[in-house]
Amino acid sequence: MSTIFLDVSRLLTRLYDGLLPTGVDRVGLAYIEKYGAKARAILSEQGFSTVLTEKDSQQTFAWLLSSTCNRNAIRALVIRTCLNRLRETRLSGILLHTSHNGMEFGRYYSAMTKRQIRPVFMVHDLIPLTHAEYCRPGVDATHRHRMHTALKHASGLIMNSQATLDSLAAEAQRADLPMPPSVVARLASGVTQRPLTARPLPAPYFVILGTIEPRKNHWLILQAWRRLVEQLGTAAPKLVVIGRRGWECENVIDMLERCEPLKGVVIEEPHCSDEKLHAYLQHCQALLFPSFVEGYGMPLAEALALKVPVLASDLAVFHEIADDIPDYLDPLDGPGWLARIQAYAQPNSPERDAQIIRIERFREPTWADHFERVDAFLETLR
Repeated sequence: MSTIFLDVSRLLTRLYDGLLPTGVDRVGLAYIEKYGAKARAILSEQGFSTVLTEKDSQQTFAWLLSSTCNRNAIRALVIRTCLNRLRETRLSGILLHTSHNGMEFGRYYSAMTKRQIRPVFMVHDLIPLTHAEYCRPGVDATHRHRMHTALKHASGLIMNSQATLDSLAAEAQRADLPMPPSVVARLASGVTQRPLTARPLPAPYFVILGTIEPRKNHWLILQAWRRLVEQLGTAAPKLVVIGRRGWECENVIDMLERCEPLKGVVIEEPHCSDEKLHAYLQHCQALLFPSFVEGYGMPLAEALALKVPVLASDLAVFHEIADDIPDYLDPLDGPGWLARIQAYAQPNSPERDAQIIRIERFREPTWADHFERVDAFLETLR
């Protein structure tokens, strides 16, 4: 079997900075768990890359899997690795790169070619191309260059969903670029089954999970909650907002910080541990997922894996993951969301009970299924 190389640049940088893993990071950690025992690590910056020794690779993988942050040790490893680059021997194998970071640099691919390493990238979404209005200015151009460079030079691409593959194929056709060999391998939820914990809140509550950013549509939900408080007063259900504050979300922050009717009703959890997150999910009336667009939507799979009902936007990728199990709504339908939330908040909700029955046929994506498809795909590239 060819040697596997894992680019861990993003993971190590975020560990060094003390940041909690995002969904993309959890995918990278799953790849380390799967391949790390016999893999080598790669670090890259602005397209310049270097391969860690076997010993340093194993140390780095151990740090990342245990979330152990020794900043002095990480600095020493980076310096050592840069010096070792001058003595790098000829290598060969397959690179698995699970974040988008660095895909846009042609020199990254050239360096892998010289090492006889075939680069295989995971594509998580094309949101900056299809919905640039939800991203920082300039990200659309960077992401387009990133995707085009990968289309030209990658040996293979791993897609998290058929919806993502369809979006990339459309972009390739538009740009008159060939599609490299590709495979769709859905992502596991990342849920670790835990015994049922005590309720974190005594009253009925809902959860919205994800970084606060425009495409996640928090503003609509907060407006619905203000209306709930106006109608129900102290009987209104609580809302738990789990996720850090992102960019260009001032209107949502204004609601969280300055809307008097929501104080004590909306609970913000910007730094929520996995244990606390699962406790919130286990007992909530439903997970709310009102996004305008998603590349995958891991919280949807996480909630359904825990047998938790979901109210979700009517997106193709959500149907791909969950079929007709959630209750779907248009992300612009404020009255519809309000009515469904009110229905699910009831102690004996027929709508909620019906979804709980549907959840029994949910087939949770697993890492075993994911890597079975990836391994079969890699065999075709060797």
